[in-house]
Amino acid sequence: MKTLKDAAVGETVIVSRLAGEGAVKRRIMDMGITKGVSVYVRKVAPLGDPVEITVRGYELSLRKADAAMILVEVA
Repeated sequence: MKTLKDAAVGETVIVSRLAGEGAVKRRIMDMGITKGVSVYVRKVAPLGDPVEITVRGYELSLRKADAAMILVEVA
């Protein structure tokens, strides 16, 4: 399954599942990334970390390790 880390710049994806556990999963959910939400990948830093996304109307930067825990499907 595709993760948010693998999504291309300019692509809109829909979150299908969060793979993290405990505090990490709770922190991602607190940022507004929940199942079924639409996420737009705005840009990726030159070395690939962090990834800047737009979710629920605001911009958010995620580490590559956190983005790898978010399973997505193409919108």
